[in-house]
Amino acid sequence: MTDSSYPPISEQLDDVDDARTEGRRKMDWAAQHMPILEHVREEFLADQPFEGERIAMAMHVEAKTAILVETLADGGAEVAVTGCNPLSTHDDVSAALDAHENITCYAKRGVDDEEYYAAIEAVIAHEPTVTVDDGMDLVAAIHEDYPELIDGIVGGAEETTTGVHRLRAMDDDGALEYPVFAVNDTPMKRLFDNVHGTGESSLASIAMTTNLSWAGKNVVVAGYGYCGKGVAKKAAGQNANVIVTEVEPRRALEAHMEGYEVMPMAEAAEVGDVFLTTTGNRDVIVEEHFEKMQDGVLLANAGHFDIEIDLEALDDLAVDRYEARDGVDAYELEDGRRLNVIAEGRLVNLAAPVSLGHPVEVMDQSFGVQAVCVREMLENSDEYDAGVHDVPDELDEEIAEIKLEAEGVEYDSLSATQREYMGSWDHGT
Repeated sequence: MTDSSYPPISEQLDDVDDARTEGRRKMDWAAQHMPILEHVREEFLADQPFEGERIAMAMHVEAKTAILVETLADGGAEVAVTGCNPLSTHDDVSAALDAHENITCYAKRGVDDEEYYAAIEAVIAHEPTVTVDDGMDLVAAIHEDYPELIDGIVGGAEETTTGVHRLRAMDDDGALEYPVFAVNDTPMKRLFDNVHGTGESSLASIAMTTNLSWAGKNVVVAGYGYCGKGVAKKAAGQNANVIVTEVEPRRALEAHMEGYEVMPMAEAAEVGDVFLTTTGNRDVIVEEHFEKMQDGVLLANAGHFDIEIDLEALDDLAVDRYEARDGVDAYELEDGRRLNVIAEGRLVNLAAPVSLGHPVEVMDQSFGVQAVCVREMLENSDEYDAGVHDVPDELDEEIAEIKLEAEGVEYDSLSATQREYMGSWDHGT
């Protein structure tokens, strides 16, 4: 094991026993509503597919993620885990994980940049054979600072849109030196986690943080990818007027055909009451937009990193900045207008003071895909060269089948004649 002096969470808390008890209570609640991971965990306990493996994880360490971490550990792996966002860790859950004999957890809420990366280095010090990432910080740190460990890494899995974008860019440059599954890009992730998960949890976090209604408000959704679609749909369902901004013409047209107003951010800035960025890109809301906004607007981000809203520019414009509510920073401009930023522009459904992340059932699906991807990477490692790989469709279907069975939902299957028809080309009119 390489040297690392950064301590696990259990050495950083004053009352670790109480923290573990509370963390376990949260995890027990989540586990009741995660039938997919329960099914997978039983399979892993029986088969021990990860015996002798060391799994390094950088994730949002809260109750739902903890069930995935334990599922991998119960499959025989030694797991080291830390956070992938300085404000998304639940310290009590982190402590409960650290109590597991096969898990070392370094995640702590509210760390500064130096501590955040020190914790990532502490995870890497376990010399992983597999990485499981949410945002790609772990993969990047290994390639940049610990390339000597790459030969020992079989592969990895990446959870989120931003991480997959980064990985594909890395792959395009020929810089990604081990195989990674793009878990984010499966139907089971995009259709449920991104649409329903991001949509419901982002709006719920903002509502709980501000105590304000959605009804009648002009809600500006920046980006109409899967996350943006979810936010727009759920906001419309709560009687908001939805405005979409986009840079991709087909997505802009799709939003228009769904009945939303579509306009450039420069125009939306003048009429919006709430702005929610979901693009994964930087500088989506900038100085020229702040200058046009109405007094009292809410600014929030549902993308992975805190770069979508240019807070440095807003800080420069402001003559005063103060905490209007827990998790809400008011920036007062020279003319008296106040622009309210929620959760410091970080991932609002995980970084706001009252935020629980995606609904449990949604994450059960995504984490189920993560778990079987780790199994697949180890069982069939010879089939995957360095680079980004799509998740095999049968793995995604496996998770959907487990979920449907748990829900008691039955569905049709193709007959032999139908299957033959769909697989042939010589049926004419």
